[in-house]
Amino acid sequence: MSKSFLIILSFLFFSNSINGQAEMNNTKMGDILEKISDKVEGVEGNWQIIYGEQILFILTDETHNRMRIFTPIADQKEVTTKELEAMLEANFHAALDAKYALYSGFVVSLFTHPLKELTEEQFKDAVKQVAVAGQNFGTTYSSTDLIFGAGIEQDSTQNDRKVNEKPKKKT
Repeated sequence: MSKSFLIILSFLFFSNSINGQAEMNNTKMGDILEKISDKVEGVEGNWQIIYGEQILFILTDETHNRMRIFTPIADQKEVTTKELEAMLEANFHAALDAKYALYSGFVVSLFTHPLKELTEEQFKDAVKQVAVAGQNFGTTYSSTDLIFGAGIEQDSTQNDRKVNEKPKKKT
């Protein structure tokens, strides 16, 4: 073998060991939940936890490499149109990795991600963001302290413009 090949092979091995991040799976996720939650119930891949004062559900599908965290916030029938619009707007600006959604007649905050690629820190942060988004529904609608693109005002002259319509030349 050439020295170049050995150097490249050593580099790849070394970089993987530095990364050291084992793929996320149900066992690892369960261990993390036991550490960060006030209470954990359920079975591997289908947990119900108490995080702070909120109930969160964590569902995984190892076969299809997906996971989901969500918390119910309100009965959809009791949410105003203004609140629904604010929640959708927040999905762009204030709800970062966690998003607001409708599920089975409820408004929920939700995080979805490929399971294997999820790191421990991302998972912990996702649990926190889902909980924070649930707490902030009706107020800031944010999942963290960061508001992405906050303070951007829409040009009032564009309100009559249709979506995807080419802007007209100013005369």
